[in-house]
Amino acid sequence: MRVRVLWGAVLCAAPLGAGADALPDPPATPAPPPASAPPSQENRDLELIPQPVQASAAAAEKAPATGGGTRRLYVENAFTDNFEREDLLVAAPPPPPYDWQERLFLDARQQWNADGGARFYLSDRLNLRAQNDIDFPSQQNLINDLRELYASVEAATRTYLDAGRINLKSGVALGYNPTDYFKTRAVVEPLSADPTVLREDRLGTVMVRAERIWEGATLTAAFAPKLKDPSPIYGNLDLPSFDPMLDRTNAANRALIKSTINLTHDFSPEILLYRAGGATQLGANLTTTVGQRVIAYLEWSGGRAPALIAQALSFGRETGTLPPATPDPFADAAGESFQNQLAVGASYTVGTSVTLNLEYHGNTAGFSSADWQRWFALGAGRSALDPVVLGLWYIREYALDQQQLLSRHALFLRADWVDAFVPKLELSGLLDADPHDGSALVQLSAQYFPADKWTVGGQLIGYLGPRQSNFGSLPLSGSVLLTVARYF
Repeated sequence: MRVRVLWGAVLCAAPLGAGADALPDPPATPAPPPASAPPSQENRDLELIPQPVQASAAAAEKAPATGGGTRRLYVENAFTDNFEREDLLVAAPPPPPYDWQERLFLDARQQWNADGGARFYLSDRLNLRAQNDIDFPSQQNLINDLRELYASVEAATRTYLDAGRINLKSGVALGYNPTDYFKTRAVVEPLSADPTVLREDRLGTVMVRAERIWEGATLTAAFAPKLKDPSPIYGNLDLPSFDPMLDRTNAANRALIKSTINLTHDFSPEILLYRAGGATQLGANLTTTVGQRVIAYLEWSGGRAPALIAQALSFGRETGTLPPATPDPFADAAGESFQNQLAVGASYTVGTSVTLNLEYHGNTAGFSSADWQRWFALGAGRSALDPVVLGLWYIREYALDQQQLLSRHALFLRADWVDAFVPKLELSGLLDADPHDGSALVQLSAQYFPADKWTVGGQLIGYLGPRQSNFGSLPLSGSVLLTVARYF
């Protein structure tokens, strides 16, 4: 079994992971800077505006094309230096996290407008990478992430049909999105632990989507067919060079229906119904303004399912990662019950340049305090290749791969400051804390736009906490990332 360095788990899940998926506009992959504020801040603001405005924005986005299309193209160089822990209480299976990684990638997002109102979309990233544990040259040096490739037509007035690989996103929270059902297994080699980054640059799902927009209401229906059987969780050292990896995004038949209705001028609830395999989940997104500076929001999803531990071990056996005889350290976790996933929070704007977000995250299927105590008790003192240890770490790796919340409770704080100290400097920080043991993931990022076509940035990540804690038990204690990007 491969151990991955936890990158993308700003879900207080803190599994392993030196590679899960891609990234979006914020820290690691900023978009070309406008004259006022970096697009990463604009994207985050868009996520937080009240739903009635979002419905209008959706209509505007689907409006008939007037030009030849749009393009965002840039080249970025990213260097990562990892800091590995030496005193793990529960030994991590091999391979160890990489010490350093150098990545040069070409990132393209293109929209073409055809005659008759049809549109075509492409989102792709070509990665050239080197790291201390990868031979050069080898297949692992060149990785292509086909994130989106689809066509869109207006079948009738304000009725749209899309088909292809689409990154379908849902949810109003920042740190954890229970209703973002197509996020599972979609993150590939992220450079940031920022959830707003992960949801933008992940792999899309092959699907057919229909959307109807009325004044004050929207209705979306999507169906994603099963195209391949599910595969084992990918590690940093076994990513395919040119492969859409449909075994990650289209390994089961999935369907989603969601609708937003404008009830008042600032309250438009969104209701979701999701079906995957034999399981059904209900979801809701609620957003409202409180005064001039506060936006409150709630995101919930619920349905019958096993606990996360049972889900992980079942998936490991199904995909052949765990032998059928692998011991189940949490035998009492079997069985199904109604599971709730929740994100509730608020954003507060200070002036025109500082935004604060505070959220509570919950997942009844996740680890309880007793589960954490048992996890450490069972794994302490055993060999890294002991079958029990392999199973224990696989549970955490599965949570990361599914973008699930590992612990039942988490607290999330985020701060963004545009034009900090000097114009065109953006600072951001996030804290993802596990309240049961006080451990936390901390990320601090800075981006500076010295010219219209250039961006330089830096990022620090720390996994803080005692040895017997969620984030303090990870193979890495932290990392440093340096980036420079050129836009065309």
